[in-house]
Amino acid sequence: MTVAETAMPFGIPFGIPADVSAICAGLTDFVDRVVVPLERANAALISNDRMIYRADGRYAPELLDLRRRVRLLSAEAGYYTMLGSEDLGGGGLRPVAAAWVQLELARRYGPARNLIHHVVVPSPFTNGLSPVLRKLQPALRERCLPGIASGDRTLCFALSEPDAGSDPQAMRTRAVRDGDDWVIDGSKQWITNSPYADYAVVFAVTDPERAQARKGGITAFFVDTSSPGFEVTSVIPLMGHGGGDTGIIALSGLRVPDANRIGEEGEGLTVAMEGINAGRLGMSATCVGYAEWALAAATDYARSRRTFGKPIAEHQAIQIHLADTAMDVFAAKSMLVSCAARLEAGLPSRGEVAMVKCYATEMLSRAMDRTIQVHGAMGLTNELRLEAGYRFARMMRIPDGTAEIQRRTVAGELLRGALQL
Repeated sequence: MTVAETAMPFGIPFGIPADVSAICAGLTDFVDRVVVPLERANAALISNDRMIYRADGRYAPELLDLRRRVRLLSAEAGYYTMLGSEDLGGGGLRPVAAAWVQLELARRYGPARNLIHHVVVPSPFTNGLSPVLRKLQPALRERCLPGIASGDRTLCFALSEPDAGSDPQAMRTRAVRDGDDWVIDGSKQWITNSPYADYAVVFAVTDPERAQARKGGITAFFVDTSSPGFEVTSVIPLMGHGGGDTGIIALSGLRVPDANRIGEEGEGLTVAMEGINAGRLGMSATCVGYAEWALAAATDYARSRRTFGKPIAEHQAIQIHLADTAMDVFAAKSMLVSCAARLEAGLPSRGEVAMVKCYATEMLSRAMDRTIQVHGAMGLTNELRLEAGYRFARMMRIPDGTAEIQRRTVAGELLRGALQL
């Protein structure tokens, strides 16, 4: 038995399992052969914020065409749907394998790769073969799933609102039954991919009394974004970018057939939770991968950059930055794989997922800050992409539940005796 195959409790591997390593090798080979050449051929577009975004903050049509092309090619190669469940036609990768795959993609390519991240392998929560699609009614599933699985059509997940982010039960969007339809009015904010999505999973209050009592009362609906009454009113630029993929949605008299209801009436938040663990672990894996990428860059730079007649790697201050980052990465990776193994074993993991999401996202902020410091002025340039990683790291402490909400969950699980350390 090799070291890579030796396991800890719950089947946690010390190293990447051999079968997962083979999957990662195939995936990175696809990216190197197919996607990287596209990046090089379109470098003038994708390396310049002034070219990526239009005046209204939306992606330029040329970039959207490239992203769609990559999605279709990735789906054809079997990678686009690899994180989707088998009953949706996906690859059915289990949590441990999924975590390693997302980590490796981030570690190998680093941040600011517009044709790779969330394009070759989409978020396991909000796009592609999202777990919420398992609750689609049969006719709708048969009609819409093929386009989503092929990468020809994309989704957005319209849950958050201006006053209902961390507290979704406070949402104000309402859906009222009218014959065989529902009429939805309200607004959604901070919705990733909403400016470009073909479909939206929209959550609305259908039973105000239950919602006010925090006992459900919220229902999920599958919406064609071309429907009258659905409008993305603006893009929200984040962290200094000229535009982005986060938008505000206005819902006004939007009619949705009851056949487009996802899951049971009033149980929309249960639907939302279907993929929350996968989404948070995916985000954590990306953060660990980016931190490894940044640490490798800082280590190489420390060996080659010289000051006072010797490589800066020989200065204790630099060594401390590298050592602290290495410890952070090791701790976050251990937490990630341990938690993924718990999920795979079917063990309760609510508190563990919250800890991983909180720690990994905060860890990446520390790692990017230190590795920029190691690089000195070079670390501030756009060329090395460390500053892009720094901006990404700061954003990741908020979506899918803020660091404070994760701590609230951890404390709650600890106090009720459900957290196993």
